[in-house]
Amino acid sequence: MAGEEKKSFLLRISPELWAELEKWAADELRSVNGQIEFILRQAVARRKHSGDKEPS
Repeated sequence: MAGEEKKSFLLRISPELWAELEKWAADELRSVNGQIEFILRQAVARRKHSGDKEPS
């Protein structure tokens, strides 16, 4: 992943969710951005693993 270009995008979330993500990220020694990416990668891996297909 080193040197890999990343896509930037705007994410709007509630202040309450942001606060929870900040706490969670701090617990795992990550930035909030890093924590969100980690959560999304886990979700994608779970989806691939379960064999889910996109709805048609």
